[in-house]
Amino acid sequence: MAKKKVLFVCIHNSARSQMAEAWANHFCGDFLEAHSAGLEPGVLNPLVVEVMKEKSIDISSKKTQGVFELFKRGESFDYVIAVCDGASAEKCPIFPGLSQRLHWNFADPSKAVGTKEEKLAQIREVRDAIKARVENWCSSACVKK
Repeated sequence: MAKKKVLFVCIHNSARSQMAEAWANHFCGDFLEAHSAGLEPGVLNPLVVEVMKEKSIDISSKKTQGVFELFKRGESFDYVIAVCDGASAEKCPIFPGLSQRLHWNFADPSKAVGTKEEKLAQIREVRDAIKARVENWCSSACVKK
C-alpha cells in the first residue's frame, strides 16, 4: 500500500512547517510521507533546530523549499495543512488531484521576543502545541485500512 502524502505549509518553511513535518514522520512515518514548504522560503530557524534536538529530533540538515516549486513540479498530496495564520493559509495553491486542505493556526516562532532563553521558552510552547496536534491527527489519519 502506498503511503499517503502530507504537505505542511507556513510562510518561510523555517519553523512551524518543519516541526510539523518532523513530528508527522516521527509519529506516522510507516503510514505517510510528510513534507514541508513555505510561501516565501527563508532560512531554517536555529532556535527551532535547538528545541527539536531537545526531543531527540534532528532537523538541522533540512533545507527550506517553496510551495510553488512543488506545485509547478506537479506534486500531489493527500493532505495540505497550513500551520500559519488564516490570511497566509489562503495564499496556498490548490494542488493537483484530490487533497484535503486543513488549517492549524500556530504562533510564529520568528516573532518570539526577549533573551535567548525567553525565546526558547516561547518556541518550546509552539513545538509542544504542534507535537500534540500532529500526534492527535496521526492517531486518526494513520489508521491501518
